[in-house]
Amino acid sequence: MQSNLSEYRKDRGISQQALADLLGVSRQTIISLEKGRYDPSLPLAFKLAAQFNCRIEDLFIPEDL
Repeated sequence: MQSNLSEYRKDRGISQQALADLLGVSRQTIISLEKGRYDPSLPLAFKLAAQFNCRIEDLFIPEDL
């Protein structure tokens, strides 16, 4: 899955660690999400979308679409 998470995070000046702390996950999770190596759980995807005030589809794009 492709991710726009890095762009959203950088646009708001939030570090990977700060975002991880806000969401209650590890920095490694944020890194993996940004690199497309890990697909978020649905609850985590909703938390991320709420954090950036956007839709889940704005953050993550499935490979097959």
